[in-house]
Amino acid sequence: MITFHISSEDGGARSGLLEVNGRKARTPLFMPVATRGSLRTLSNEEGARMGFQALIANAYHLLMKPGADIIQEGGGLHKYMNWPNIIFTDSGGFQMIRSGFDLKVSQEGVTFRSETDGRIIRMTPEENILLQKKLGADVSMCLDLCPPYPADRDDLIRSVEMTSTWARRCLDVGHDTFCISQGGTDDELRERSCRELADMGFQGFAVGGLSIGEPREDMYRMLDIADGVYPRESPRYVMGLGSPVDILESISRGMDIFDSAYPTRNARHGSVMTSTGMISITNGRYRRDHGPLDQGCRCPVCQDHSRSYVNHLLRARELSGLRLATIHNLFFMSTLMSDARKAIEEGRFDSFKKAFTEAYE
Repeated sequence: MITFHISSEDGGARSGLLEVNGRKARTPLFMPVATRGSLRTLSNEEGARMGFQALIANAYHLLMKPGADIIQEGGGLHKYMNWPNIIFTDSGGFQMIRSGFDLKVSQEGVTFRSETDGRIIRMTPEENILLQKKLGADVSMCLDLCPPYPADRDDLIRSVEMTSTWARRCLDVGHDTFCISQGGTDDELRERSCRELADMGFQGFAVGGLSIGEPREDMYRMLDIADGVYPRESPRYVMGLGSPVDILESISRGMDIFDSAYPTRNARHGSVMTSTGMISITNGRYRRDHGPLDQGCRCPVCQDHSRSYVNHLLRARELSGLRLATIHNLFFMSTLMSDARKAIEEGRFDSFKKAFTEAYE
């Protein structure tokens, strides 16, 4: 059972408490991506100690390796991963339906070829929810049809219709489930998708098919539409959004939950998040910079190591460099969410967002 209580509101922004299966998380909430059950270069325990109250894994990748049966034998994802907090699982539909990989997409579901052994797998929306439950997820995501950007209107219409059809069937077998709206950046289709899903009585509502290359103002307009249609008392989740500025703008539009590989993927490419924007720490200008990655940051990397040292490790292709950059970026996101919650509770979210954005960009 998913429960959500809004504790504070400041304009469109709100802070609250999400509870699933006795596990709690304060919102606004950012979830690191643990695609295969792991935060890359870190232990899951380190992620929990950093203050992350939830993460998201991918049902498709876990089905491929190590397999749902093995995870179930290991006690489910919480025990298998040693993760004490909330676990969301993505349906894996994006991977199943990607071009050149799927064999068939129909009203019945998805038929695709396993990337591990080549066998043909048929996955209905119902079977997908049951797979996520078998893995031990606290929150399951509906199987949806996400079109690429840009897409023509016929493809967008098909994605909206298929997503709604599949969502109704997902709801029949899983109540701890979030639905996902589609419609690209078409105002009419996005509103139609959100409205059809809102009428079904889900416990949580996600916005999908954004942050995939569309102009920023188009994304914000779609979030305004979702905010106006989705039930106010339910948690709202923007999938795949990791840019700090975009997250703050989304919070101001009534969104509560976010996930992305943005901080971890950027760290592995030498991009470090700071209060004055992203920097490429492998740049030669940092070879003799003996200050912290971000002045004033309280993370253990900034407390104990310099820009010069992280620069050296990454340029020398030492794995510890990837690890230190990842710790810092995740700590940055955890702190941002904590600061955003506090700003909402103190009624100063707009000024907080403005000051952060002006410094970051």
